[in-house]
Amino acid sequence: MGRLGTDIGGTFTDLVYFDETTGELQVAKSLTTPSELSQGLFNAISQAGLTGEAVASLVHGGTTVINAITERKGVRTALVTTAGFRDVLEIARGNRPDLYNLRFEKELPFVPRYLRMEVRERIGPDGSVLTGLERADLDVVAERCRAAAVEAVAIVFLHSYVNPAHERAAAEYLAALLPEVPITASYTVTREWREYERTNTAVLNAYVQPIIRRYLERLEHRLGATDFDCPLYAMQSNGGTATFEWAREHPITLIESGPAAGVNAAALVSRVCEEPNVIYLDIGGTTAKCSTICGYEASVTTEYRLERTRRNFGYPVRTPVVDIVEIGAGGGSIAWFDAAGLLRVGPVSAGSDPGPACYGLGGLQPTVTDAKLLTGVINPDEFAIGQFTLDRKLAEQAMVPIARGLDCSVEEAATAIIRLVDANMINALKLVSIQRGHDPREFALVLGGGGGGMHGAQLGRELGVKEVIVPLYPGLFSAWGMLASEPRQDFVRSRLSLVRETPVAKVAEVFSELEAEARAYFSSSGDTAGADLAISTAMDLRYLGQEHAVTIPVDAGAVTIDELLADFHDAHEQTYTFRLADTDVEIVTYRLTAQASVPRPEIAPLGREGRSAEAAARGERMVSFGEQGRHRTAIYYRDLLPPGFEADGPAIVEEATSTTMVLPGQRLRVDALGFLRITEGA
Repeated sequence: MGRLGTDIGGTFTDLVYFDETTGELQVAKSLTTPSELSQGLFNAISQAGLTGEAVASLVHGGTTVINAITERKGVRTALVTTAGFRDVLEIARGNRPDLYNLRFEKELPFVPRYLRMEVRERIGPDGSVLTGLERADLDVVAERCRAAAVEAVAIVFLHSYVNPAHERAAAEYLAALLPEVPITASYTVTREWREYERTNTAVLNAYVQPIIRRYLERLEHRLGATDFDCPLYAMQSNGGTATFEWAREHPITLIESGPAAGVNAAALVSRVCEEPNVIYLDIGGTTAKCSTICGYEASVTTEYRLERTRRNFGYPVRTPVVDIVEIGAGGGSIAWFDAAGLLRVGPVSAGSDPGPACYGLGGLQPTVTDAKLLTGVINPDEFAIGQFTLDRKLAEQAMVPIARGLDCSVEEAATAIIRLVDANMINALKLVSIQRGHDPREFALVLGGGGGGMHGAQLGRELGVKEVIVPLYPGLFSAWGMLASEPRQDFVRSRLSLVRETPVAKVAEVFSELEAEARAYFSSSGDTAGADLAISTAMDLRYLGQEHAVTIPVDAGAVTIDELLADFHDAHEQTYTFRLADTDVEIVTYRLTAQASVPRPEIAPLGREGRSAEAAARGERMVSFGEQGRHRTAIYYRDLLPPGFEADGPAIVEEATSTTMVLPGQRLRVDALGFLRITEGA
């Protein structure tokens, strides 16, 4: 028996199976099937030769939620608010990221105004009932929803994060009147303050809920029909897993499902490599994701904003999400010229259908994968576990318009595309490192995704990291990370009070309530009932009158006011470069994270049997390294490289799901675990 992790990406569907008896890993990779996402998963299961009897539990993640939102393929959604607050969703925030842009256009809300309805009720900021819930207004809401063929409803009442009684009653009432329509009450997805952010989070949850319900139900049915009678978990954005039942009701918690698993895997690599500070970069077929791990721990935030750019505020999601910066840059990213004649790469991707031109599946536009093939980096005969052979001639044909536009050769055009996409990725890496007060020279760069190894050495050099690490199975890193993930939930309460006026007993009382909630959640599931829980607590604090807060880890059982203030002042100075020691400090939010312990795969030392430098050597080929010129480059097969192997760059290391470049002037080493370690100075 074993655990199965599956990740559906924009281009490939990945599978990793861990046999708990033998300790062996089994992998598979198939093209994603956009018309029916679960088919790609079953293709991977078939490729791996797995049967239901061999699987004790399955963890599933992917891009279903975020794709439905970004492609605007959710359902017709209604919003029910406290009387007078229907336009909170459209007013949004007054701050504009591009302050002097005279052509600025605010993001459109996901619920049009005619479907935003008001109900008479009022809860005060202290949780007291000021005006009772008027149920007659809900009758009107139900009638209008039926007339407009509404498929989902979100309910967001003022101050319900303190007292959800009215939201709970309204949800029960509307559920009886609209039995076929899913109802999302905001308190079930977030108990954190800020009206606009709560409203948008509840709306997005409702917007995708029917779609995710149908998808998970179909997947569960198909798995059951093929004898997969095992617990099914969904990968959440907070880095933990949850049951399919939970995921059906809270789909917004899956918005960064796959990338969060990759960050988990990077944190595990951080521990086994004894590198406390790590920058993680995952380059897939459609996007590049990066995050920072400090002190062996991934950062989780509720300040996530979907579709945020330099010019757009984005759509806030007030649920815990691993702190990730994501850009539209991957192997399938399409190169094109804008109206001014400037070369661009992405964010549009060729995906898996039709895919890059070299796939031979109908794609005609040049992509990053085509560029890597033309520069000699990719072996056309052993791509994606050898599922198909890449066609160099098709890649050349697709690259001709770019070469003409730049007045250069096809290979030079390919090099230009790679340099441009690398520049986009460097900007993203700086966002999670330099712009957050971190010195990259104190960090190692951990690479994941099929494209991580092809770009990582160059990016690591430009960023100035001390080392680049390519772990095992980088092309399946998110799926591998799912096996390293545990059931987890975050419990949050916003309670505003001055630190000096808040008794320590009150702080302990709030955390005690959150812990009771956490234990009740895990005990309600047969799979985690009785499991050991790892509980951590933190608080958001800010200077009185300040807009932003800083999250401070605390020991709920031994917190003191003086220590809390000292930690806050230190953290604020590290984050914002100043402290206001004489200013009152305010408690904003209490946070508790609970994680259940389950068996996870361990990374064992790499054996030497059958491995040697001679067996791994695959000859040489000419490879273009951009500004560093063309070099005859040694090629190695990773599965045969022994621990302790060292080589000077330039070099290419090939494996079933990825390719790793080592630049001229760099040094490659294979460590005891089989990880590739790249440093400067051959």
